[in-house]
Amino acid sequence: MAALGEELLTTVNRLQDLVFNTIGNDSLDLPQIVVVGSQSSGKSSVLENIVGRDFLPRGSGIVTRRPLVLQLINVPTDELIEPHTPSAVSSQREWAEFHHIPGRQYYDFTEVRKEIENETARIAGNNKGINRQPINLKIYSPHVLSLTLVDLPGLTKVPIGDQPTDIEKQTRSLILEYIAKPNSIILAVSPANVDLVNSEALKLSRQVDAQGKRTIGVLTKLDLMDHGTNALDILSGRVYPLKLGFIGVVNRSQQDINGNKSLQDALAAEQEFFRHHPAYRNMAHRCGTQFLAKSLNTTLMGHIRERLPDIKARLNTLMGQTQQELASYGDMHFSGKEHRGSLILQLMTKFAGSFISSIDGTSSEISTKELCGGARIYYIFNNVFGGSLESIDPTMNLTAWDIRTAIRNSTGPRPSLFVPELAFDLLVKPQIRLLEGPSQRCVELVYEELIKICHTCGSNELSRFPRLQAKLIEVVSDLLRERLGPASTYVESLIAIQRAYINTNHPNFLGAAGAMSSVISSKQEKEKSAAIVARREKRVADKRRPNSLLAPSVNGADSPELEEVNGVDAANRGISPVAQQMESITNLARSHSRPRSPSTASHAGSLGQKDSFLTYFFGNKDQIPGPAAAMVGMPARNATPSGLAQAMRQQEANNVMMPQHIAVAPPMPSAFAAPPPPQMIPDYDAPPTFEEPALSEREQMETELIRRLISSYFNIVREMIADQVPKAIMHLLVNHSKDVVQNRLVSELYREEFFEDLLYEDDNIKSERTKCERLLSTYKEAAKIISEVL
Repeated sequence: MAALGEELLTTVNRLQDLVFNTIGNDSLDLPQIVVVGSQSSGKSSVLENIVGRDFLPRGSGIVTRRPLVLQLINVPTDELIEPHTPSAVSSQREWAEFHHIPGRQYYDFTEVRKEIENETARIAGNNKGINRQPINLKIYSPHVLSLTLVDLPGLTKVPIGDQPTDIEKQTRSLILEYIAKPNSIILAVSPANVDLVNSEALKLSRQVDAQGKRTIGVLTKLDLMDHGTNALDILSGRVYPLKLGFIGVVNRSQQDINGNKSLQDALAAEQEFFRHHPAYRNMAHRCGTQFLAKSLNTTLMGHIRERLPDIKARLNTLMGQTQQELASYGDMHFSGKEHRGSLILQLMTKFAGSFISSIDGTSSEISTKELCGGARIYYIFNNVFGGSLESIDPTMNLTAWDIRTAIRNSTGPRPSLFVPELAFDLLVKPQIRLLEGPSQRCVELVYEELIKICHTCGSNELSRFPRLQAKLIEVVSDLLRERLGPASTYVESLIAIQRAYINTNHPNFLGAAGAMSSVISSKQEKEKSAAIVARREKRVADKRRPNSLLAPSVNGADSPELEEVNGVDAANRGISPVAQQMESITNLARSHSRPRSPSTASHAGSLGQKDSFLTYFFGNKDQIPGPAAAMVGMPARNATPSGLAQAMRQQEANNVMMPQHIAVAPPMPSAFAAPPPPQMIPDYDAPPTFEEPALSEREQMETELIRRLISSYFNIVREMIADQVPKAIMHLLVNHSKDVVQNRLVSELYREEFFEDLLYEDDNIKSERTKCERLLSTYKEAAKIISEVL
């Protein structure tokens, strides 16, 4: 069993050497004993007693400023000498070796102390600061048991001298880094002449080993306790229970060290102390440096035997991760000159495939945190572009004065008998142009998203060659920039096409009948509401008069119910003749647009849908509208001004001749009614005024009619643009780039004279790949070493 334990420890030491030679840190979490204690608690003395040599630096303040990994290796000998005894210490067949000075053996341990001090100062400096890089020291001796110990800096509270102000924080962080590893055994050193509740070593060990399963307590300075006191309860486990127990030792005092007392004499004095002390003599066989070394050896062997299968499993996991990382840096079989062309072609294909899959949403590296790639393009089409179009109000920038001015300008010097269709064209075309800005912005956003996709394509293998990656991005960016022009031009053409021809015969267009009906309905509702309000106000005013001045009602209209009915009738009677005339025209237009018999339809033609919408309702320069002619009961070709136009002019005259508060409906004008007499001859020599005059009732009707027609037609164009612009962008920019990106990359970059420059490898990538290869080799060697004992 002892031979098996020695073999296991030798295996761990080989693993530790292998890891430190290649990696520089204990990434495998190998089993080891970590020595923890406060400053001046006796840690260094315990280690020197175990080794049997004076080799550790001594002095004031923090002396151990770097972790010291101490490997004790038992060298076979023919002499039968029990280790860690005075007779073993007197022998001189032992030496030390440092990991940073391979091949050199130190037989004088005074030189070992000096080398530790020099190496510490070389890395950690001379300012008493600490450093995490360990010093590896091997001591070969036939008089020691095989152990692996790690001596850490002692805990301190107050910085002294030129120590850093956060020295306590640094020290605690370093100690916790070592003792937190599950495979580490904690050797907590506490002085017996200080109350155990103040032990910093036990406090730290409890943070990582709350149940005390892997902590060994060591009590030093038992000979310095006050007279009449002892640590028997602590050593027996009755004060602070630990699974591995407490072990008491007696070290040399500072006076002994100054007096050059040898370790041989110190070990002999320790044995005498425990044999003759009244409190400890019954447990002397469980105290002292010799028992401590045996306990540490037995515990470490058992711990290695227990943890080695887990180390092998962790090693397999690390090998798999390292192989995967190495594969990401590329296949080294393609690194030769004869494989340059195939390597570049392979990287081009991967880059183009990544670009296409990012757009299609089939990439294996799709982000789950934010929209990207094709999903981002859809978001631009649906949310950004669609929202911009919906936010446009087609008549927001058109005032009533703008519409009236357009109507008047489109008639030239002639008086306006009808609403000219040219005014509608003049007004709706600039509104359609409002769609061009969001459409062009949509093209730009999709282009920017494709550029972003281009920059995020590629793999770790491509990052090995920064020049090749930059060229690939440059070529794809040029392709996208080349396709941006045609896509933007076509989108501009879509807007120009819609402005070139105003198709009022579109099935979804509101049309004159629908627009006029809507206008008249709105006007009637307003007039009815105004009449009812006026009637209510009149009734309230009448009630406020004296009763003697009120005549009795003949028709009983004083009752509220009858007053409301009469108010509605009065409202109906008070509707302007223009509104009544337009309502009649609309009704006739609706009846005119009803289905006819085949003979009638063939004789009259499809007047309702084929004629111009404004010509149908207001006529043109040659004839009066059909419904207006039917209303007055005469042929359209013999009519002079239409009934609608004359009604509007008559209403204007009535508005001038009669106060507006008199609710007397004028008689319906006929088609041959004489025009109203002139009111006043204007003074043409007077300077023109630029104040905006109020709109007449006819102008209000015309303005509202044009406004509703513009909204109806604009909605039709907006719907078509919202559908056609994304299709144009996908065809001319996105899909075209996807189809030709592979061929463009090959035609631009697959040239033999470019191979050497494109395959220039980044120095950082080279070092990372070399490090990864060395790490993988180390793990394989470690797995081979473990396989020898498992």
